[in-house]
Amino acid sequence: MQKQPLLGMTLSELQTVVKNMGMPSFTAKQIASWLYDKKVDSIDAMTNLSLKHRDLLKEVYEVGASAPVDAMRSADGTVKYLYQVCDSHYVEAVYIPDAERATLCVSSQVGCKMNCKFCMTGKQGFSANLTANQIVNQIHSLPGREKLTNVVMMGMGEPLDNLDEVLKALEIVTAAYGYAWSPKRVTLSTVGLRKGLKRFIEESECHLAVSLHSPLPLQRRELMPAEKAFSITEIVDLLHNYDFSKQRRLSFEYIVFKGVNDSLPYAKELLKLLRGLDCRVNLIRFHAIPGVDLEGADMETMIRFRDYLTSHGLFTTIRASRGEDIFAACGMLSTAKQEADNKNLI
Repeated sequence: MQKQPLLGMTLSELQTVVKNMGMPSFTAKQIASWLYDKKVDSIDAMTNLSLKHRDLLKEVYEVGASAPVDAMRSADGTVKYLYQVCDSHYVEAVYIPDAERATLCVSSQVGCKMNCKFCMTGKQGFSANLTANQIVNQIHSLPGREKLTNVVMMGMGEPLDNLDEVLKALEIVTAAYGYAWSPKRVTLSTVGLRKGLKRFIEESECHLAVSLHSPLPLQRRELMPAEKAFSITEIVDLLHNYDFSKQRRLSFEYIVFKGVNDSLPYAKELLKLLRGLDCRVNLIRFHAIPGVDLEGADMETMIRFRDYLTSHGLFTTIRASRGEDIFAACGMLSTAKQEADNKNLI
């Protein structure tokens, strides 16, 4: 019988486990402390549980931590880690050190259904949703995890398309019984799915980043097919119903493509679209991927775009480009690994 992982369980789920096994209710908090505070990798290490209770747990459960199976290191210090999930699939987590900060970009799915034109993960198609165990494990089993200051749900997959498991993982990261991080240290990035956006805003206090990439619905639809189901204007209308003026941050991600969305008319349309929202815009350099006829704008163009938006009251930054020498775009390392495994099977 395959054992079930404890890592990735919320406190309420652990309470159900110990109740079903006839253990005292306080045991659930003890297990949570071992998993998320002390970060153990075995039930045997949970030494304030009786030997009898540890043996009972081991009959059905395991911690469920698994180390990365591969890593690629960039000259700038960025490290892309590859985790094996669902037996024969892989996902990536990217560690990005930057002065006093260290951010981990975490995946939520194997592949993705969104099929954005500029995204390598979308070219894989969709294979599976990650469980809360597989999401949290990217943090738990990260080499040098003690240095982490921030987590961004911006890796492979669309987080709102796997919202139940993502919310469980975010609860563990921010709850007092879990990693006890402030929600201000966590950001979820989404194309903006109708079914999940409202629920995420209301059930989580983590920051929100919306993938925008064009202020024009027709052009955004060409870049991001999800625009057909829930348009950027509908997304913005929904966001106007919530207060982002306090601690919670709302941002829009905007990849700047050469000759596509990088000119002054697009900046003016952005200002019109986002008027009245308390938000910021992050401009992102495009990392080229195979088979896609898009190029990144040059830095001079990006600076001009940023300065125009900022001068008109929309706070705008240019995100530093990291890890370009290590398959920087999400999905490229896992795609290469999957293809290599498939060749070995032939």
